[in-house]
Amino acid sequence: MDFTRVKSIIEGLLFAVGDEGIELKHLSEILELDKDTVYDLIQDMKGDYKREGRGIQIVETANAFQLTTLPEHAPYFERLVHSPSHSTLSQAALETLAIISYRQPITRAEIEEIRGVKSEKALHTLIHKMLVKEVGRGEGMGRPILYGTTKEFLEYFGLSSLNDLPPLPQELDLAEEMEIEKQMLFSRLEQKKEKEQEPF
Repeated sequence: MDFTRVKSIIEGLLFAVGDEGIELKHLSEILELDKDTVYDLIQDMKGDYKREGRGIQIVETANAFQLTTLPEHAPYFERLVHSPSHSTLSQAALETLAIISYRQPITRAEIEEIRGVKSEKALHTLIHKMLVKEVGRGEGMGRPILYGTTKEFLEYFGLSSLNDLPPLPQELDLAEEMEIEKQMLFSRLEQKKEKEQEPF
């Protein structure tokens, strides 16, 4: 068996699951290998990363393995987050933010149902940028977290209040509504940037 290839697959799986991590049992099932073999390969990968001076590491948290950055590199990530070039939002983050801004308070499951894809990373980015925050708990099973926008969100888009959000047209299907929400939010951001660039 080509264990180099298996390690490569494990690395890809760890990257794909992100912050949620993945349990040894689940990895074993996906790779169709016994748990001891997979565990040994992960330990080898940990050693490989350390010897090669890589910028990532594999950690085990709450019985799940995940890829993380090195704690000693934290100051550089802080600079990245606060740099002007990092102020733009990805397509996924903008879509997620548009849904939250128009439908808050809303759970992650509801966001993912509308988008049709997982939204954990986009949500994490928005929380990290302080554009979104937890605003309470839902009434459903497990009392899921409800998300809403922040004061920083209003400042970021140049809004006095949520009432300043452009109104949505009536009688749209879900896909159309999501696209319009995103475009309206994007237009609002572009307008704000244009105003900031106007000469005094």
